[in-house]
Amino acid sequence: MTHKKAAPAAHLQTLAYIILLALPLLLMLVALTLGRYPISLSDVVRIFLSLVDRSFAVGISDTAYNLVVRVRLPRILVALLIGASLGITGAGFQGIFKNPLVDSNILGVTSGAGFGAALALLLSAEPWQVQISAFVFGLIAVALAFVGSRLYRTAPMIVLTLMGILIGSFFMSLTSLMKTIADPLDTLPAITFWLLGGLTGITWRDVPWLAVITLAGSFYLLLTRWRFNILSLGDEEATALGVNPNRLKIAMVVFSTLMTAAAVAAGGVIGWVGLVIPHAGRILVGPDHKRLLPASLSLGASFLLVIDNISRIALPGEVPLGVLTGLIGVPLLIILLFRNRTGWQ
Repeated sequence: MTHKKAAPAAHLQTLAYIILLALPLLLMLVALTLGRYPISLSDVVRIFLSLVDRSFAVGISDTAYNLVVRVRLPRILVALLIGASLGITGAGFQGIFKNPLVDSNILGVTSGAGFGAALALLLSAEPWQVQISAFVFGLIAVALAFVGSRLYRTAPMIVLTLMGILIGSFFMSLTSLMKTIADPLDTLPAITFWLLGGLTGITWRDVPWLAVITLAGSFYLLLTRWRFNILSLGDEEATALGVNPNRLKIAMVVFSTLMTAAAVAAGGVIGWVGLVIPHAGRILVGPDHKRLLPASLSLGASFLLVIDNISRIALPGEVPLGVLTGLIGVPLLIILLFRNRTGWQ
């Protein structure tokens, strides 16, 4: 009897897990219908079919077609990619550092990217140049943290964390300096708005490069996700099992940093996703990284897409994503911590 009852429960858990992984696609279809100009789900489906066969576009207005294909779809795809990136890298960093309070900004990548964007905006750069500057300085910040951590031989991960915090604080101070000397009527509002995060200016030009970096990094993390469980046993146990922990941690940090830098370069500083989502994933699927990383990827993409929809339609003007993720993420994290009192591992 026990085995008969356990089998349906296992099937239900598997079904729930599959639905969780498919959630971003379902939310994407819903998001395409939402906005100042509502579009029915049937029209959205017909618009997609018309990309293959133009006969499905009969009866679809040019306004609806352009809104779905040229305005909403690229923005939704970027929201999904950024959310997925922040979600899975947050879970990855928490696994690497074995700390539930760590997120993808632990090594200063977000602060470095913020400074890069502020510097480019101060120099009146083009939008694509702002993105490149943010991406490059995000990588520079992490590189400096790595170089600083190599000065000490003991407790490398603790020293790396400390150096990441110091480098992040340094770049935050530089960003404040940029804001101080910026034109208060023109450049300063642009810097402030960028640092708050948002997807207002997203176009199809932003999708390919972000997709390549996010998909490549996610593929590596998902391919090696079982090794996060080995790292949680400790370096000595990992070495005994034939895994080089230092080499593995460096590879994981490099891929996670690339993804985070790309996410920040595309959407600005969007906090709390990498911290909140892994906790939600542990409650839903448990601490096993073989399930936690795919769940964090899916939940992160879904969460940021929902936040972006709220940003677009809740008020007459768009609310910056960084503001909403803080307003919603903090209470959500408190609720998750109360529900998971037994521990995070």
